[in-house]
Formats: sequence, C-alpha cells, structure tokens
Amino acid sequence: GDGDHGFGMQRGLKAAVDVTKEALIAQAGAGTLLTVAGDTWSDRAGGTSGALWGVILHNLGNALGNEAMPDVSIIAAGVASALDGVTNLGKAHLGDKTLVDVLHPFSAALAAGALRGVSIPDAWSAAAESADEAAQATKNLVPRIGRARPHAEKSIGTPDPGAISMALIIRAVDSVIRKHCS
Repeated sequence: GDGDHGFGMQRGLKAAVDVTKEALIAQAGAGTLLTVAGDTWSDRAGGTSGALWGVILHNLGNALGNEAMPDVSIIAAGVASALDGVTNLGKAHLGDKTLVDVLHPFSAALAAGALRGVSIPDAWSAAAESADEAAQATKNLVPRIGRARPHAEKSIGTPDPGAISMALIIRAVDSVIRKHCS
C-alpha cells in the first residue's frame, strides 16, 4: 500500500491495550476484554487492517465468552469465527497476499490440535509455527486485493505487511499462553 500499515497497527494496539486495562479494573471477563479491544482497535487504527483486527478480536471474544474457562476447541472455534468475519468483511481469500494467508492455516492448525485433544499451549504453538511459515510464504504471492494490488509483480520477494503483523501477534500471544497456561 502506501506504507502506513505499521502506524495504524500501533494506534490500534495502544488504544486496545488502554481500554482493556480499564475493563480489567472493572473486572470484565475474557470475552468482554477481547470485544472491547476489537471495537476500540477498529475505531482507532483506521484503514482496512483496523477494521479487520476489530472483527478478529470481537469474534474471538464472542466465542470465548465470560463465564467458562475456554478449552482448545472453544479457542479454535473463535479463531474460525474470526476468519469467517475477516473473509466476509474484506472479501480476501487464501492466496490473495493478505493476512488471510496466515489466519487460514493458523485456524486449520488450531482445529487440528483441538481434534487431537492437545493442550492450549501445544495447539497454539504448533499453529503459530504454521502462521510464521505462511507469513513468510506471502513473499511469493502477487497481491490480488487491497492497497498493495497495484504493485502486482513488484511485490514478489516482499512478504505482506498484514500477514507479518498477524504472525507476530500470534507469536506474542503464544509466549503469553506458554507463561500463563502451562
């Protein structure tokens, strides 16, 4: 696009962290924390990525809810809901050189972990590996949608910024899960 992806991600993340701190003080549950974070991220980040991250966090929060301790199946269902929300809103598909190229294999890997009955940390870590690989593989794709589309073949060799951001956030969540859920 025009190089502003990182600025929008910083604005969205900072706003989401600020609002979740307030919600945490008010003793909000995990689902509420994620939905308010998503709504705030969307409002403050701007651009398509802001809207998409808003949907991701909001859908994940709705799936987790506030009452029960989520298991890997609930988390996998939440990520699948996030993927559905992103593809419905943004209209991107696998192979379009977007964050969907990471979210799709990540969701599939989490679902596979849930079917195998592995722990949340193990399922997330394995899925994070898939996300890392998928983000790097976007360097071989030609953008077919979004602001990078006009760059076409000139973008070959450079991974998609949204895909890289997605993988970095998934990896950051992996370290939090490893620390608090093992």
